[in-house]
Amino acid sequence: MSQKHTYTPGEFQWSFLLPKYWGIWIAIVFLMLLAILPWAIQWRLAHGLANLAWRYLKSRRKTTIRNLEVCFPEWSAEKVQQQAKQVFVDMMLGVFETLNAWYKPYWFKNRVTIEGLEHITNAQAQGKGVLLLGTHSTLLDAGGYVCAQYFEPDVVYRPQNNPLLDMLIYRCRGTIYKAQIDHDDMRGLIRHLKDGDAIWYSPDQDFGLKQGVMATFFGVPAATVTAHRRLLKISKAVAVPLYFYRHGDVQDPKYHILIEPVVENMPSEDEVDDATRVNKIIENQLRIAPTQYMWFHRRFKTRPEGYEEIY
Repeated sequence: MSQKHTYTPGEFQWSFLLPKYWGIWIAIVFLMLLAILPWAIQWRLAHGLANLAWRYLKSRRKTTIRNLEVCFPEWSAEKVQQQAKQVFVDMMLGVFETLNAWYKPYWFKNRVTIEGLEHITNAQAQGKGVLLLGTHSTLLDAGGYVCAQYFEPDVVYRPQNNPLLDMLIYRCRGTIYKAQIDHDDMRGLIRHLKDGDAIWYSPDQDFGLKQGVMATFFGVPAATVTAHRRLLKISKAVAVPLYFYRHGDVQDPKYHILIEPVVENMPSEDEVDDATRVNKIIENQLRIAPTQYMWFHRRFKTRPEGYEEIY
């Protein structure tokens, strides 16, 4: 559960000028300066930061390696190591891509293509909301920005505990998304879906079995959230798979948005089958660009009695 805040998201407070926030202000100015840099320099910095993260974030490194071992058993140990390192590189590249989306959006001009936009527009033309089933991509808000060049996405977000950081991120995201909806605001999600919005929603993390069921993911049972079933049922919206990824020469990258057809009979009467189908959609997406995903999350941490421990 996210921490409940007493302030309005995106609203400036005079208290943000107090000395305890000065470090964040300095960091923000530094990040804005990084956004000014040419991509060639950003690319090199991302690799340098990735090497540092790989070296010092030992727990994240271990989790990433283990996730790849479990999900891609056909990979050799050498390939797992190489791909795990690339996850860290793609994560750092995603930070710079997000900075570019926030502060230098013209950088993406002539870099983006899309496939399947009609699956969103057709549903909205029928007055239906669209729940976009996506992933926690390393592209971060750059993924949202490239989508916003073709349609108006809403996003589900988790508020930051630091109010200044939350305000700054909220305002930056406000330049990309039509609406930002707290992940705990079920009524808000339903209202926006009933209004015909398209909401980027990522049901790909382990929140335990109080919020989900065990369903196969890459051939391995994993706790899978089912809240989207209730959203779809109450709002009469449709579920549409959404995936975006970087491709081509990383020193002059391009981005592709893949929108797949509406998921039929979702939700059905079978909760586990629905969760399994969604996991399979996500699995197929991730196989396109395996390292552009946040594998450093413990996707298989929930292990009920009788299930083999992963970590």
